[in-house]
Amino acid sequence: MSSKIHGTMSDFSQTYELARKRFDDCVAEFSTPQLNYRLGPDTLTVGEMALHLSGVEIWFVSQLLGRELGAEEQQLASAATEGVVNDHPFPFSEAEITVDLVRTALAKGREMVMSIILSPTEEVLNREIKSALGPVITGAGALARFAFHPAYHHGQAYLIQHSTGFPKS
Repeated sequence: MSSKIHGTMSDFSQTYELARKRFDDCVAEFSTPQLNYRLGPDTLTVGEMALHLSGVEIWFVSQLLGRELGAEEQQLASAATEGVVNDHPFPFSEAEITVDLVRTALAKGREMVMSIILSPTEEVLNREIKSALGPVITGAGALARFAFHPAYHHGQAYLIQHSTGFPKS
């Protein structure tokens, strides 16, 4: 596969940083009950979205760098797919999804992405990994997904935040 991509790494990092900041800012003031508010059956809560977003980041970067994950990172990485793109239970219970967990997870995911997105090597760009939806993608494809993914969930979080029934605190 070719690492030819449209745009520059700076474009990916700028888009990622903008989209990720907007997601982070949206959920920064959420309380634990707000993070766990479920709009309807078979939907993610904003807390689950945040853990899923971080999980994808951690899982993708670990694959791109060939890095083993510790137990906590592995649980977060499992949120990339479990209970999101399959029928398995989400790897965190409602009681576990707290403001502190979400902040810690988002910081860890961001840290891992920033370690590669500013100046990825050709090896990282060309490495093939399994995506959260199943297909094999390149590192360049992972960078594109890093840039898009927070914006996708930011829109969902915004709609949930402004829905009827959303807890005021």
